[in-house]
This record gives sequence, C-alpha cells and structure tokens, in this order.
Amino acid sequence: MREVDVVGVRVEMPSSQPIVLLREVGGERYLPIWIGAAEASAIAFAQQGMEPPRPLTHDLFAETIRVLGHRLSQVRIVNLTDGVFEAILVFDDKTEISARPSDSIALALRTGTPVFCTEEILAEAGIPVPDSENDADEVVEEEEVERFREFLDQVTPEDFDKS
Repeated sequence: MREVDVVGVRVEMPSSQPIVLLREVGGERYLPIWIGAAEASAIAFAQQGMEPPRPLTHDLFAETIRVLGHRLSQVRIVNLTDGVFEAILVFDDKTEISARPSDSIALALRTGTPVFCTEEILAEAGIPVPDSENDADEVVEEEEVERFREFLDQVTPEDFDKS
C-alpha cells in the first residue's frame, strides 16, 4: 500500500463533474477520482477547515466513531473495476467496512486519518506528473498541480476506461 495525500477537489469542464486528486506520498503520481457534487463539497469544506452551521453526514459519522470510543486508523483504496473505485475504512479494532472513496476521503480529512492506495491501482490509474521537482518546495508543488489541472482540462472519464 502506498500512502496518498488529498491534493484537492476540482470541477472539470465541460462535464462539470468534480474530481478529487490524490497524490502519491514520496512519488510523482496523481490518482484522479471522479466524485459527486455533494461529496466534493464535503471534501472541500474539510480541506478549507470550514464548519457548516449544521454537521454534515461525514461530521456526524466522525463524531459517532469518537463517542463510541474508536478511531479510524486508515482508509484504503483497494479496487478499481470498470472505472469504479472501492475503498475500505479500517478501524482501530481491525474492523473493516466497505465504502465509497469519496465518503472515505471526506471522513479521513475530518479525522486526520491517512489514506492509502494499492500499488496496482496507482500503476493502472495513476497519472505521472512530468518534470516534478522537490516536493518540499511549495511553489514547485503548486506548479505541479497547475500542470496536472491543465492536463485534466483535456481529459474525460472515458479516457481512463481500459476496456
């Protein structure tokens, strides 16, 4: 399993379908996952530290986990079938629950939980970002994301269909 960071959520044109970008930690691949508008909002709120006036479903679930005395130990993106990603929530007592990646990522951001992806999925669906430089340099990282966004402006979900 490779750890990945949530780079951001972006609405792609002309389809206007949101996409979440995961970046391989210590690597140069990005994993694009097309998601629903509600999940994109939930992820964006968590990334920006925004607290809605009333808790969202992901906030409720995070609080429920905490109140029950457990913690989410990791999120794993474990499968890709016909363009559909699958994730697993792994709890501190080793309980595993199947979930959508978008919900899993929204929950991970709220709980400070690391997100992992299998090497096979990164090899199959990961997109290398050319000419990357030092990850520690924030300016370079922003340039990488901008190059990737330019690439995404030209692709559609069908471009990733391997069938």
